[in-house]
Amino acid sequence: MRTEMNRRSVTCFRCCLVIFAVVSALFVSGPALFFKFKKSLKWKGASACVPCVCDCAPAQSLFQIVPGLANLTITDCGKDDPDVKEEMEKHVVDLLSEELKLQEIIGEEHTQHMNVTLGEAKRLASQYQGEAEKCIIATQTCEGVRERTEALITKEKKLTSMWELRARQLGWEGE
Repeated sequence: MRTEMNRRSVTCFRCCLVIFAVVSALFVSGPALFFKFKKSLKWKGASACVPCVCDCAPAQSLFQIVPGLANLTITDCGKDDPDVKEEMEKHVVDLLSEELKLQEIIGEEHTQHMNVTLGEAKRLASQYQGEAEKCIIATQTCEGVRERTEALITKEKKLTSMWELRARQLGWEGE
């Protein structure tokens, strides 16, 4: 009885799963198929399109829409402002020489900044070099002390083993 109920529930679950899969497939692909089918029906049943009747105004150029656009030189521009008037009266050579002077000033400032940065870099490099030399000297000192200590330990081990050998010869059994 119990196995029969299990089979029924498994069969019911499978049926629900199949129905869910079919509904999901239709939900995903249904709209695309519907529009494709609808489009194909329109083309088969529809006759030639009737031409559209448009009563549009003729195309106009930009200069016809904005007439002042073609005249880009404005003679009255800044005539009341003394600074603008002075700038407008300058000759091209004066403007170029002024631009060159400005570029030269900027170049000098840039060079000065680079010199200061270079000096700082040299100072830091010298400082780090001094620190590195101190570390090298300390390492060499430690290495010398380590070598002397190893030599002393080796000498001490030899002396200890010699005394231990003498003690054993005299009857000492050790620990």
